[in-house]
Amino acid sequence: MFSNSLSTRLLVTVSLLLVLFFGVTIVVLDSVFRDSSEQAIHDRLDIQSLVLMAATEEQRGNKLMPANQLLDARFLSPNSGLYGQLAKRDKTAFWVSPSLLGTSVPFIVNVKPGARAFGERRMANGTPVLTLSVGLNWEYNNGKSEDIVFSVAESMEQYYAQLRVFRVRLFGGFAFLTLLLIVALAILFRNVLKPLRRIEHEIEAIEAGRLAELGTGYPRELVGVTENMNTLLRSERERMGRYRNTLGNLAHSLKTPLAVIRNQLSSPELRSIEGARQLDEQVGRMDDIVRYQLKRAAASAGLTLGAAPVMLKEVVEPLVSTLQKVYFERRVACAAEVAPDCAFLADKGDLMELIGNLLDNAFKYGRERVSINVQPLTIPDSRRTGLSIVVDDDGPGISTDKRQHVLERGTRLDERISGQGIGLSVVRELAELYRGSVEIGYSHLGGARITVQLLGA
Repeated sequence: MFSNSLSTRLLVTVSLLLVLFFGVTIVVLDSVFRDSSEQAIHDRLDIQSLVLMAATEEQRGNKLMPANQLLDARFLSPNSGLYGQLAKRDKTAFWVSPSLLGTSVPFIVNVKPGARAFGERRMANGTPVLTLSVGLNWEYNNGKSEDIVFSVAESMEQYYAQLRVFRVRLFGGFAFLTLLLIVALAILFRNVLKPLRRIEHEIEAIEAGRLAELGTGYPRELVGVTENMNTLLRSERERMGRYRNTLGNLAHSLKTPLAVIRNQLSSPELRSIEGARQLDEQVGRMDDIVRYQLKRAAASAGLTLGAAPVMLKEVVEPLVSTLQKVYFERRVACAAEVAPDCAFLADKGDLMELIGNLLDNAFKYGRERVSINVQPLTIPDSRRTGLSIVVDDDGPGISTDKRQHVLERGTRLDERISGQGIGLSVVRELAELYRGSVEIGYSHLGGARITVQLLGA
């Protein structure tokens, strides 16, 4: 299975093509070498058969015998690699060369006059040889004629040795050439794909908040891609800014009329009017709904590309300090533990809203002690780092059957404590926005433990 790397895919594909091409080339060259070498042996055997015929002389009694002085010297040396034989057709040989001393070659003797027969045989000692048998009708001096088969053979050991050397050099040479070409192609692909790796690194920097948009100086083929990407990033930031500004304006425009109405309804003149209390409750409910919907809309705004990672110490410490002042009379001790250099790519307002709601609930329901632990979260198969937030208190805790219920809007387990009951619902929605989760359990302090894990927008 191919890697996800484009350069690796290209290199593997081209390498396979090179191996296939060079493999076919090796097979062709090997076949050409074998054919040419075998043809050379055939030609030498043709010449030696003619030499044997020319050297053969008629002796007394219609006997044929080659003249030694006319033969190749190798015919006369035992086990020299060149062998000869004279035989009557379909009969045993009547002359064999001295080079066959101590061994024999199974020559083809059933050859008609004018015919030739090549064959690869093995000698009695196992040596491979290539044989040639030529049929000839020999006419004696007395006018009689007889079919004679002239046979020669040459050892194939030298041929196979040369073939092995050739194949070693052929395979070695092409293997070295293939390796050299693969290295050259790897360097070439690295340089050619360098702009794509630059885009990848710059996109990672944008995701991490170190860059606002892609740089310049890309090749002509990529300029359109980078410019369109930058245009998209700028328009997204502008759209998000307008969205947040609109939400802020809406919040301010609704907050003032509702406050005026509630103040008027709480005045002595209107308290005596029948139904004023019900109107005040309905206005309060409207105020709660507006607050919740605005917070929900703000949460759905999410995070724009190019935003900088938020340092969690800058979020947690001010919130803890503020809440300790707000709940000063309750004397709640808060232990905050934030991992050094812990940062998370998110909107700072979202993190302050999420952690603020968690701590506010802990301060409200806790008796004496509250703790918060913030640590980076390792995400398998991802270059990003998530975030783990654990808040504990020593309050009454949350029973198992009510844990899902408290994450819904408007739910408060203790009606004696003021609030809109929307804090944990906003926490849940913000966690979902960052592909995270919220879990409620029992704390080691004796109360509730709320664990939030964020994976990233």
